[in-house]
Amino acid sequence: MTVSQPAAAAIGGGIRPIRARLTATLLVFGGVAAGACLVAPLVGSTSISLSRAFDRSVPFADNVDAQIFFLARLPRVLAGALAGAALASVGVVLQALLRNPLASPYTLGVSAGSALGAMLAISFGASVAFGPLSPVPLASLAGACAAAALVYALATKPGRPMSTSVLLLAGVTLNSFFSALILFVQYMADFTETYRTIRWLMGDLDVGGVTPLLGVLPLIAAGWAMLAPLPSSLNLLSVGTDAAATRGVDVARTQRMAFIGAALTTAGAVALAGPIGFVGIVVPHLVRLMIGVDHRVVLPASALLGAAFLVGCDLISRTILAPVEVPVGIVTAMLGGPFFLWLLVRKA
Repeated sequence: MTVSQPAAAAIGGGIRPIRARLTATLLVFGGVAAGACLVAPLVGSTSISLSRAFDRSVPFADNVDAQIFFLARLPRVLAGALAGAALASVGVVLQALLRNPLASPYTLGVSAGSALGAMLAISFGASVAFGPLSPVPLASLAGACAAAALVYALATKPGRPMSTSVLLLAGVTLNSFFSALILFVQYMADFTETYRTIRWLMGDLDVGGVTPLLGVLPLIAAGWAMLAPLPSSLNLLSVGTDAAATRGVDVARTQRMAFIGAALTTAGAVALAGPIGFVGIVVPHLVRLMIGVDHRVVLPASALLGAAFLVGCDLISRTILAPVEVPVGIVTAMLGGPFFLWLLVRKA
């Protein structure tokens, strides 16, 4: 039996040792992500002086540069980096788990459930908050968790590995069902509520401080903690469940951790920034074109490039038509759609 490239990498194949490749990858992609996060807060429709922003001799209430930097731009950049890294890493995991190059963080129906929760909170004027989470992110998070629990229940049976085909079909079906409910909620809402819901559905990184980040960070961190040990198993699982099992992979446990980790990470990212598309598809494919298919390298590289990609897209969204701001989800779609079509033509 011929062993695929990811499986060979997991078993021990490859030209260079994995540690050297991983170190080089982290340095390069980490530098790209760090550069994007350093430059983005300095660019905008209003010019600021970095030295004045950090000038402690001027009271913060009188320092406009500091207010723009610390209250408006820096939290927004951090939110973009966090959401971009989360969505890209989930895309890598789901494409391996489902063995489907079109899989994305929204394949599981988690995004649609999250959007439905947010729509209900906006339309009915929810006022319940929990810690740093305001009503809309909290409802978004609740909807995402409910959708993930439903998909998981449909795709699992006691004593058997998770059915990836049922997982995929259940996610697609729930996406369609929740999308219909979202349209119904929008139809019943008044004009102001409809505008707010449409704006949220386009993606929004205008977080207005670090509090929203602190609210979703534990959830995303928990998801990443479940995904971090999986790359070697995903290399083998991408060949097939039988082949992975014969090489010592606990298929059921790996599938369960991959699904739950992906669901938690997606829920946190969508609750923070709304349903931003294409990041989880475009970034993993772009990384594989550059460095290969070994998930031990692809997963951290995709997280770092995803952070840089979304920060860059947000920079475009708030400067291209300044002072008017374009929703970041439109920018990711306009950049990601043509790229993915090019990728399909290239592989045809």
